[in-house]
Amino acid sequence: MSKVNEASKVNKPNMPNGTGKPADSTKGAIDAIKLVVLDMAGTTVADGGLVERAFSAAVRRMGAEPESMLGHVRATMGESKISVFRHLFGDEAKAQQANTAFEAAYGELVAAGHIAPVAGARDAIEELRAAGRTVVLTTGFARVTQDAILDALGWRDLVELTLCPADAGGRGRPYPDMVLAAFLRTGVADGVREIAVAGDTSYDMLSGVRSGARIVAGVLTGAHDRDALEANGATHVLTSVAGLPAALAAAEAE
Repeated sequence: MSKVNEASKVNKPNMPNGTGKPADSTKGAIDAIKLVVLDMAGTTVADGGLVERAFSAAVRRMGAEPESMLGHVRATMGESKISVFRHLFGDEAKAQQANTAFEAAYGELVAAGHIAPVAGARDAIEELRAAGRTVVLTTGFARVTQDAILDALGWRDLVELTLCPADAGGRGRPYPDMVLAAFLRTGVADGVREIAVAGDTSYDMLSGVRSGARIVAGVLTGAHDRDALEANGATHVLTSVAGLPAALAAAEAE
């Protein structure tokens, strides 16, 4: 696994001869995409309804019925799970208890073998890295669940960095914090125009747009459909993450 440069990078602006002013980086060809931030469940990891199953189990452990809450869960796929429970229960102690139960239930499903990569996901990640791009995996799950998924798939050394909401201040999506944390912690991109974000939910798209990422790609292997992805800022909509390496190469060639 390659090491990332944790130090911030300082680069001199491009100063066209005789102007004394920085070049306008918003004009001209698309910058090379150096950093690719990928969602996990629904994007690179096949969910197969595991989130809803774990949610239902957690809510029942809390003595509530999940049916009336599932609509909100589906609409907010991609959001930090503790944020979802805060909205549903309106009480911090109950939200924390429900989140702990959810993470435990999801972990049990992972341990039982109910987890698999999206077809072509690993190959896509390896192709992105072979092209010189740094890949970061992000999630709305807690670190313990993210690590369980990585271990189950044998992905511990697949990418340079993995992030959960707690690694980026705790807010999670739709805020841009995890994307920007990836930008700062890897230090591989000179600006946000050199970032691509990919995910399967509207909150993934909002997170990418708010971060300033040049490419915000929606994939159709998860929670939300093309209309929802495009309505929330997708610059590209792909059948799956397997098509991302080609999409980035095509964008750079424009």
